[in-house]
Amino acid sequence: MLKNPTPQHIAQVVALYITGSAVIVWLGIEWLRTMVLFPWGVATIVMCIAIFTAAYFTTIYYLRKYIYRKIKLIYKTIHKHKLTSQEKTKQIDVTVNIIDEMEKQVAEWAEKQQEELDKYKAWAEYRRNFVGDISHELKTPIFNIQGYLHTLLDGALEDEQVNRTFLTKAAKNLERLHTIVEDLEAISRLESGALMLEIQTFDIRELTEEVFEDLEFKAEQRNIRLELKDGAAQGFKVQADRESIRQVLTNLVHNSIKYGKENGRTRVGFYDMDSNILIEIADNGLGIPKKHINHVFDRFYRVDKSRSRERGGSGLGLSIVKHIIEAHKQTINVRSAPQLGSTFGFTLKKSKGD
Repeated sequence: MLKNPTPQHIAQVVALYITGSAVIVWLGIEWLRTMVLFPWGVATIVMCIAIFTAAYFTTIYYLRKYIYRKIKLIYKTIHKHKLTSQEKTKQIDVTVNIIDEMEKQVAEWAEKQQEELDKYKAWAEYRRNFVGDISHELKTPIFNIQGYLHTLLDGALEDEQVNRTFLTKAAKNLERLHTIVEDLEAISRLESGALMLEIQTFDIRELTEEVFEDLEFKAEQRNIRLELKDGAAQGFKVQADRESIRQVLTNLVHNSIKYGKENGRTRVGFYDMDSNILIEIADNGLGIPKKHINHVFDRFYRVDKSRSRERGGSGLGLSIVKHIIEAHKQTINVRSAPQLGSTFGFTLKKSKGD
């Protein structure tokens, strides 16, 4: 007998019985007919009944054994995994926790994907605006230069007065183009991290006085006084990249001259803020309307577009300033009121020696 019969084993046994039975039937019939002298029909019936009985009991035996073995295995499995009510509750809690954790992870993943999508959309919008802005900024001086040169080529070249006037205007527009390209390169270096800061200790008051000297001629053209506020006589040592901060001061003081009130003044003050030094550049010019305050550091943003272009500049100066200050891990802000003037303030790390 088979120890662990399967349906295949049972089928094999039944097949063997049937095959063997056919042989036995034939031999049995022949024996009964010749030796016992049974008629052919009676002999056949007797042998078929005998074979059927043997095949039936053999098949039922193996089927019962197979079914019993499978049922026994099921009961063993149930018994093995049988849990008390407390264990069931604990298992349910674990299952619930796993589901909650999975839901949380799925929600976090979906939120992250949405954030990435929002960033991509914002970047795409920013890129479109930037391309449009830079195209507009570059076209203006290029078209101006083109117009001046075509006018000269069309006959004005022989007129010395017109010649000089138009060439002077073309040169100014070329300077503006050069400024835009330089500022774009500066922005690119700052955003890509290619600008390596050379941190050193220096006196910010002395650097401010150097910037005043550089811009003195521009200030005199509009009769604007460049002054240090009271209390700035002492030194204020900071730790920063000196040349980068020179550019920050130059841009901010130059802006105060350009947009300040004629016969007005630009004042720079320094304030000790424990671990930082606050530098403020204030003018008494036209000021900035409240709706424009949050955009003054954006690329190519101009409060008064026509007036700004008339006075030159790339529209990138304040954006460069913000990038430089942020590269120092410091902050910059602006407060302003129309017709009262504007004050730009930024912080720098105070020298440990002070």
